[in-house]
Amino acid sequence: MALFVEVAKAMSFRGAADATGIPNSTVSRRISGLEKAIGLRLLNRTTRKIELTEAGQLYYESCKRIVEEARLAHEQLGEMLAQPTGLLRASLPVDFATIFLVPLIVEFAGLYPGINFEFDVTPRKIDLVSERFDVAIRMGEPPDSNLIARKLANLPGKLYASPGYIERAGEPAHPSDLDQHECIGFPQSRLWTLHSDTETIEVAVGGRFVLNNVGMTRRLATLDMGVILVPEQIVAEDLASGRLCPLLPHWRGTPVSVYALTETRLLPAKTQRFIEFLRERLGQIG
Repeated sequence: MALFVEVAKAMSFRGAADATGIPNSTVSRRISGLEKAIGLRLLNRTTRKIELTEAGQLYYESCKRIVEEARLAHEQLGEMLAQPTGLLRASLPVDFATIFLVPLIVEFAGLYPGINFEFDVTPRKIDLVSERFDVAIRMGEPPDSNLIARKLANLPGKLYASPGYIERAGEPAHPSDLDQHECIGFPQSRLWTLHSDTETIEVAVGGRFVLNNVGMTRRLATLDMGVILVPEQIVAEDLASGRLCPLLPHWRGTPVSVYALTETRLLPAKTQRFIEFLRERLGQIG
């Protein structure tokens, strides 16, 4: 239809071809296909010129309005893509969101004032389809499911303890010394794998505190209760204030992956922008 409008404007297949960048032979073939589909001749063709038939004139008057409205609709979508609007519903991991993501979300909200936000900050497994979430941000390897997983970053873990703990227990000189320290960890990770530029070592760690909450792990460490292995971003404020200090700075833990999970690859602009923004910011870290 849009191609027919171009032909009618130029009264020439060549002119329409030049305007659209479509080969002349293709223009002629598509208009012939359109006439066949409609069942009426739209153009009278001679070797020197083309003219609109009566049906062609009526069709052109209707089509040019439709094509113009479609062009405006595409422009509006382009504006929405550049400055998306609407409600973004996202599920976020509790500790990573409250400790680290909040400043990034504030920055994103400033860039896109037309977007409103509804966050479900929970460790539970959500159903993106039935609960109508746009995206879920998760740490660790994504589930083996029909969801689309986009990796945002790899965040390496590092070792930290409080000045009070270091004064009481001493500072490890090598990862192997950690078996003599109070190590605060998750139930499933009592074997810490640490990497340097030249070496990888596994250390069986133990301690009085085993828990599954990063925020509480961090808080216990600031209260002199032991050594933790977490991404630097989790303890940035504690490092800046001196509540925690880095240990064995040349060693790092296996990186923790951060993923954005969506139900489909075809995403609205608001969700695309949110994922792209987090990937850019988190990617600078990993």
